[in-house]
Amino acid sequence: MRIGVPREIKVHEYRVGLVPAGVRELTAAGHEVLIETAAGEGIGIPDADYRAVGARIVASAAEVFANAELVVKVKEPQPGECAMLRPGQVLFTYLHLAPDPAQARALMASGATAIAYETVTRRGTLPLLTPMSEVAGRMSVHVGAGCLQKANGGRGVLLGGVPGVLPGKVVILGGGVAGTHAAQMAVGLHADVTVVDRSIERLRELSDQFGAALRTEYSTAAAIERLVREADLVIGAVLITGAAAPKLVTRSMLSSMQSGSVLVDIAIDQGGCFETSRPTTHAEPTFVVDGIVHYCVANMPGAVARTSTFALTNATLPYVRQLADLGWQEALRQDPGFAAGLNVHAGAITHAAVAHSLNLPLAPSPLKAG
Repeated sequence: MRIGVPREIKVHEYRVGLVPAGVRELTAAGHEVLIETAAGEGIGIPDADYRAVGARIVASAAEVFANAELVVKVKEPQPGECAMLRPGQVLFTYLHLAPDPAQARALMASGATAIAYETVTRRGTLPLLTPMSEVAGRMSVHVGAGCLQKANGGRGVLLGGVPGVLPGKVVILGGGVAGTHAAQMAVGLHADVTVVDRSIERLRELSDQFGAALRTEYSTAAAIERLVREADLVIGAVLITGAAAPKLVTRSMLSSMQSGSVLVDIAIDQGGCFETSRPTTHAEPTFVVDGIVHYCVANMPGAVARTSTFALTNATLPYVRQLADLGWQEALRQDPGFAAGLNVHAGAITHAAVAHSLNLPLAPSPLKAG
């Protein structure tokens, strides 16, 4: 199979869909790999490193899209990239379609088959979302701490405090992968940390994991309203697979918060879990509403692109191999969890949660026995 990797074009996005080690595996298996020139330079991988393992370097994204049977990316295709997709072509990347009807329409119009990293499942987990959730969870505390600095519009609070001064209060909405990694970092800084979740079982697991260093609270509107009122940093880490994130912090709650407090919305790719959230970029990462600093960068892991790329491609490579070795239909047929990644095919939405969020018809699965 001919596999293509274009250079990412989202603002300040330096990750890349394959690294040389993955290219070596694919070319050794008899596949052809096309890499757009400079695709890896943002993380210190020159074209020469790809050539050395058998890749063919091409001059433009147009050449990648025109020749590849399988396009492997990191971020959702931008409008110009959607326009280059074609029927029969397979796109494998993050899509996050639920809050993005324009992208959904463009993918449907292309006729391509689009498989989303974020909805692939395995034994109740999301194996291709997990690495970036880990990165974003850890980053959320770093960026939140930076936003709390007075020069950046924050309250001027040091999360860990110092002897004789109370630590900052961190509230984490969601105790999944991102929330857990955020908790690890916040606890490590000796902040006052509370995790809110709707699963009592998950709260028990977190309590066992962190002990007295972490508070847990069952998620209700009343609990969230009370906790954010006193919080210095609120991290939104809520996920409903494939669907738009619920709005847990309302505009009215902001008026009760302390001026200069910070909201970091990890869920922004799925529409965000704060009512006042809107996507931002690494070029302009924050904005202020009612005195509250919002950090809503839609590709947070792109800021640590080298770490993120290797973490992501470690997870995606086995799936790329399956697509290349078996073809997309057989690969998905053999693995129901992989089949859950199918979001768009032949002009229609094929994932139930995505269809529901976009208020579009759900097409029947094209994975019939052949």
